[in-house]
Amino acid sequence: MISIVNRIWFLLSHRSFLWILLFVNLIGTVYGYDWYMWQLEITEPKFWIFVPDSPTASLFFTLAIIGWLIGKNFKLIEALALITLVKYGLWAVVMNLLTMLENGYLDRVGWMLIGSHFAMAVQAVLYSPLYKFRFRHIVIAGIWTLHNDVIDYVFGQMPIYHDLMKHMQQIGYFTFWLSIACIALAYALWVKRKKREKVIV
Repeated sequence: MISIVNRIWFLLSHRSFLWILLFVNLIGTVYGYDWYMWQLEITEPKFWIFVPDSPTASLFFTLAIIGWLIGKNFKLIEALALITLVKYGLWAVVMNLLTMLENGYLDRVGWMLIGSHFAMAVQAVLYSPLYKFRFRHIVIAGIWTLHNDVIDYVFGQMPIYHDLMKHMQQIGYFTFWLSIACIALAYALWVKRKKREKVIV
């Protein structure tokens, strides 16, 4: 079993695979920003950076991959990538499933979003062995994430799901606790790595 896991990790962490992953995430990031263009057009410029949540998360991960490929760890970027990829990956899955419950069906685009965003969350966790962020990076990334929630649900800049807008208070509450859970995940992974480093020393 350990041998199988090692072989899978060898494949996932191989430079050739990382280049493929970089390309996929870069394409997904560009597609994501294009997806949000219509909402950005009706958004005040001061809020632009807070609107395209998922593509910004995948951009963080793209930059983290570039760091690994050149032998560097962009530690703050890695913390931001982990927290926001898991958060917005799972958030989009839940929102599309809620849309299906609301309407009684979900089109192919909705299922595509579920699959792609779930993959975002999975890849963020799969590559946790490569992260080198410290506690201070988790704090900064956590502040960014919670501040984004405030902008989204206090200032009304959340991603627009027309069929779900009447549930925004409940969605905002869910999103806040999802953020807390993702920050806690980053903290738990950091603690686990610190313990492993002590054992090695």
